[in-house]
Amino acid sequence: MSLFGGPERFACSRAACTAQASWRIDWSNPRIHAAGRRKTWLACDEHRDYLEGFLVTRGFPLEVSPLHAEDPAS
Repeated sequence: MSLFGGPERFACSRAACTAQASWRIDWSNPRIHAAGRRKTWLACDEHRDYLEGFLVTRGFPLEVSPLHAEDPAS
C-alpha cells in the first residue's frame, strides 16, 4: 500500500520511462559486487527485453520474474 492508501505503483527502470513495471530483474556484476549482492531493476512490458538484453550482453547473472504487489522494490 502507498502512503495514501492506494496500491503501490512502481515505475520502469528504463531511462525516461514512467510506465508501470510488471517485471523485476534481479542481477549482479560479479566483478564489483560482493558474493550474494543483487540489484533489482523494474521493467514494463515494453522495456523488459531491452533491460534484460543490456545485462545479458555484459554476461551478468540475472533472474527475471513477474513483479507482484508484495515484492520489495529495491
